[in-house]
Amino acid sequence: MVWDPQQYLKFSGHRLRPALDLLMRIPDLGPREVADLGAGAGNVTKLIRERWPSAAVTGVEGSAEMVAAGRKAAPDVEWSHEDLGHWRPAKQYDVVYSNAALHWLPDHAALFPSVMEKVAPGGMLAVQMPRNFLAPSHVLIGETALSGPWRSKVEHLVTPPPVEGPAFYHDLLAPLAQNIDIWETEYLQVLEGDNPVKEWTKGTWLTRYLDVLEGDEKAAFEAAYGMRVAKAYPKNAAGQTLFPFRRLFMVAQRKG
Repeated sequence: MVWDPQQYLKFSGHRLRPALDLLMRIPDLGPREVADLGAGAGNVTKLIRERWPSAAVTGVEGSAEMVAAGRKAAPDVEWSHEDLGHWRPAKQYDVVYSNAALHWLPDHAALFPSVMEKVAPGGMLAVQMPRNFLAPSHVLIGETALSGPWRSKVEHLVTPPPVEGPAFYHDLLAPLAQNIDIWETEYLQVLEGDNPVKEWTKGTWLTRYLDVLEGDEKAAFEAAYGMRVAKAYPKNAAGQTLFPFRRLFMVAQRKG
């Protein structure tokens, strides 16, 4: 995927809220080394740096475009441009934080124990992932992919939801953790503008499909999805669009 920081940050306030909710649930244990996995454009990484100013903070990000934006937003952070799926640090971290990133990686049964092993004994793993993949905003992307002349090019992207339920992650982390806090929150996001749910997904999940297509076909796919999603999320009497969005959180402390 080619990430567009400006598109992603169109809804930066709504995207920032769960990141802050996660950050504030991490106990203040005075970490010396912190890693932000999937650091994106750095708007959250700089808040991590502000919370623990004496810690060495590393932002790990696979998109060159996002790394460039992150270096501007958080110049006092060490930036590592690497694929999260191949993250193999030589050291452990007191806090490993990841906001809205790990759902892009496959095989969570192997991934989460592997990431937990990069946490120092007594340290914290803090993860937030969207779990909105069965909502119309995401289901209609798949329906659009399977019902147009572009089907052969994009149908391989129509896959089951990438995030499991809370109990799945509890059972994965329990053998390695002394404390686990897992919860879900559904945010009722009030969006403004023309077809804002399309614009929201265009910053994340829809990008996977648009990257595969070109020219008129790409524009036609976006328009076809736009029509579907506008009907699913009509404006209210005040001209606003209500967009419920569910997210899964977990904070786990590594056994000492």
